[in-house]
Amino acid sequence: MKLDADVLVQIVARTLGHYHARAAAFWEGTRHHDVAQNIEALLRHVQATPPFTLLDFGCGPGRDLRTFTQRGHRAIGLEGAPALADMARAYSDCEVWQQDFLRMKLPDAHFDGVFANASLFHVPRQELPKVLRQLHASLKPGGVLFSSNPRGNNEERMDGERYGAYYDLATWRTYLADAGFVELEHYYRPAGLPREQQPWLATVWRKGKSQMGVEDDERP
Repeated sequence: MKLDADVLVQIVARTLGHYHARAAAFWEGTRHHDVAQNIEALLRHVQATPPFTLLDFGCGPGRDLRTFTQRGHRAIGLEGAPALADMARAYSDCEVWQQDFLRMKLPDAHFDGVFANASLFHVPRQELPKVLRQLHASLKPGGVLFSSNPRGNNEERMDGERYGAYYDLATWRTYLADAGFVELEHYYRPAGLPREQQPWLATVWRKGKSQMGVEDDERP
């Protein structure tokens, strides 16, 4: 069933309101999470000359922004919850754009890589193709998108005050391929556990040709 504009606004407001109101608790609960495997998965596939220009899509309080800058790269955050955006600026000393995922304004062909760690699953399913096309257009030719999402059986719902969409690998591949991405690798997390104890699906993609056969940034 297609969600109308008012319902989408409510979904975004509830989800961002949840993170805004619980920003301090969210930071304390996530600041020590080890996502080195995910960061390496993005960086090793970028073919540009360092330093890379990277977008941390849904950067939260800025943990990974700081890691990217400590690695010598130029990182920009995008975060919809005002409290988290403020925390990210203070913690990382990076530029952070306060934008929600459904009303983004991104520069074309600007980023060598996009790091979407635990963020894209908050995009309502009907809006996902548009968001993926925007991320595709924001990447330089050959740029890389990393995503990590909680996996599921292609259901979407409100979990308390947060919206989530939970895809299996086959469905996620279809969305990314339709948006013009070419798969580089995928894996499940946490590493070293049986599959039933690995709730996170991580995938890495390179910007390929759009359905029109040209790079988005090459269009007139």
